Amino acid sequence: MKLHTLLEKLHPLVSFSGDNPEITSIANDNRKVIEGSLFVCIKGYTVDGHSFALDAVKKGAVAVLAESKLQLDVPVIVVKDTKRALSVLADAFFGQPSHKMHVIGITGTNGKTTTSHLIDQILIDAGKKTGLIGTMYTKIGDQINDTKNTTPESLTLQKTLKDMVDCEVENVTMEVSSHALDEGRVHGVDYDVAVFTNLTQDHLDYHKTMDDYRRAKGLLFAQLGNVYYHDRPKYAVLNMDDPASKEYIRSTSAVIVTYGIDEEADIMARNIEITANGTTFELISPFGKHFISMQLLGKFSVYNVLASISAGLVSGVSIDSIIATIAKIEGVSGRFELVNAGQNFTVIVDYSHTPDSLENALKTINEFAKKRVLVVVGCGGDRDKTKRPLMAQIACKYSTNPIFTSDNPRSEDPEQILLDMTEGVKGGKYEVMVDRREAIFHAVRQASEQDIILIAGKGHETYQQIGKEFHDFDDRLVAREAIEER
Repeated sequence: MKLHTLLEKLHPLVSFSGDNPEITSIANDNRKVIEGSLFVCIKGYTVDGHSFALDAVKKGAVAVLAESKLQLDVPVIVVKDTKRALSVLADAFFGQPSHKMHVIGITGTNGKTTTSHLIDQILIDAGKKTGLIGTMYTKIGDQINDTKNTTPESLTLQKTLKDMVDCEVENVTMEVSSHALDEGRVHGVDYDVAVFTNLTQDHLDYHKTMDDYRRAKGLLFAQLGNVYYHDRPKYAVLNMDDPASKEYIRSTSAVIVTYGIDEEADIMARNIEITANGTTFELISPFGKHFISMQLLGKFSVYNVLASISAGLVSGVSIDSIIATIAKIEGVSGRFELVNAGQNFTVIVDYSHTPDSLENALKTINEFAKKRVLVVVGCGGDRDKTKRPLMAQIACKYSTNPIFTSDNPRSEDPEQILLDMTEGVKGGKYEVMVDRREAIFHAVRQASEQDIILIAGKGHETYQQIGKEFHDFDDRLVAREAIEER
């Protein structure tokens, strides 16, 4: 694509004259520049891409997009916001790939990963070729690739969507984080369905207030557009049991589809029963009443399933097909995942890293626990500090033997993180072990028959970040090793 053709997609007041080279790629990382690249200078949290513009030109960049004038031997296009401009250019360069697929976006504090996997399987069982973008990985058909962020930055995202189009993917399900919405990473993505799971405290290190956090989540629904395309309708799938949904209803002109347990909704669950082996409930929808029996545990899983059913229905999948899929799904990696090595007690690994998700997990366990409930839990460094005492309070309230330990301390002192946690439970009964491996082994060694151990916080993660280093660490493998040693 010629540079002038590409730049026509930008703000009409952006002036440009000069050479018109062929643009073979767009790069915002000088290490990924090739001959013919347009290099986009992005001001990041730690580095400024403008500092690498000259190096990018030396590596073959034939034009540079920047926020200030640069003295280079190639055309330099100056815009006010290169991040915003990059979203526009990436969407155009890759041929607006999201317009060629049915795209479902999921936002919320908890449940995004599980819900996205449930929806993906519903679509696969309905005969669709699917793509998945989320916390754990990116999947194109059967090909799985590692991912850095829950929602990639705009250039990577549009390239991924283009790869999906090239592989004849029909339906894409993706997690949409509040960071991505606030930073405009998903600008240009044409969502057909937007799903809201729930809103509880998290990421206040970034958003500062719950009002701002709620606003950021709401952008997904506001950005569904203001026009009714009857050949391609837009849907907002909302959890009516969460107060934020009332705001999101006002934020969107899309068709509203609701789900819930307590409040009246289009898709509802009644008569929920939870056991150690699974969950059953009565599904009430415009298609009648259906009995649901699933292997997933807990009331929070019912919400995820209701969201998935709603998204499946508005995506054209029959209720019978959806119910058959829900019945066979065993779970999602690191989400309430059982570790079984022949022991006479239960070990569960879960990605509970917020106060609400930890409370949900422990409440679920208490519904079927016959003896003690032990929990191993920590809080991540360089993240919302205000949730640390809350996590500790919940662990002490809903477990008989809480063990506080490190999560991913990152640049913070792990002992200080633990002090922040224990500030919320002064005089309470708990143990503190800085070393996460030692804490897991300790929990396993003291477990008795029919006890339940919850190892919370890291779920599917296969590393522990201490400082700038990433160490191999998988809660599931460590727990299995501890069981086998015992």
